[in-house]
Amino acid sequence: MSHDAAPNLDFAGTTPYEDYVQADVLTHLQHPLSEDPGEMVFLVTTQVMELWFTVLVHEWETASRALREDRVPVALDALARSARELEALNASWKPLGQLTPAQFNAYRGALGEGSGFQSAMYRRMEFLLGEKSASMLVPHRGAPRVHAELEKALQEPSLYDEVLRLLARRGLPVPEEVLVRDLSLKYEPSEAVEAVWAGVYRSADQSSELVRLGEALTDVGELVWRWRNDHLVATRRAMGAKAGTGGSAGVTWLEKRARKNVFPELWTARSHV
Repeated sequence: MSHDAAPNLDFAGTTPYEDYVQADVLTHLQHPLSEDPGEMVFLVTTQVMELWFTVLVHEWETASRALREDRVPVALDALARSARELEALNASWKPLGQLTPAQFNAYRGALGEGSGFQSAMYRRMEFLLGEKSASMLVPHRGAPRVHAELEKALQEPSLYDEVLRLLARRGLPVPEEVLVRDLSLKYEPSEAVEAVWAGVYRSADQSSELVRLGEALTDVGELVWRWRNDHLVATRRAMGAKAGTGGSAGVTWLEKRARKNVFPELWTARSHV
């Protein structure tokens, strides 16, 4: 390598890489509370998950805004990126997926009342998927900015609401009661919406924009389902059927979540095509 091609190693302050990535901040956010060496893996993996939640919220908000503006290609790009990001998020279970009860117990006490269901960014993800619940704002009352962001997300259309509004603007018979529903409530499946999706999937043009949108959402829905199941399996291995951290119902609650699909009519409509 010629001298001219050598990288610049001399900077007046911090490196441009550090200024952009904030690596020094990220790598000093870990403060284990036990003596167990395995806690560091748990802590970093959980923080990595939080970063992926942040990216996914960004992608789904981007897709929602694009759908509202009838820019379906922009929404499709955001959904495609989010599918790859969900795969990376799901892979985050690998370091934790084979914890034995003894290994988890070695630092479980450090969590105290802490539990994943208290994650505000994960809650924003769930709200964007139509899994609305006002009660899930309660843990965040002590953090005004976070609470305000969640309250805003609770009242705004979910990603799926924006999809259904787009279908209606395209002339498809989405019921009025679905379009004007109370957005702060969990989305409930509709037989009429199921019929709309069945009609989309019967289209002679299987490369149409709406079919591609349905498939992009199905990719996301499948990966969310896999995330929930991987969470369930990892929890079963680490703690069996004991009560979860933070007083949650643990495996029982996760089993209930794992049985549900987001964007439900996209799954049931396939039986009618």
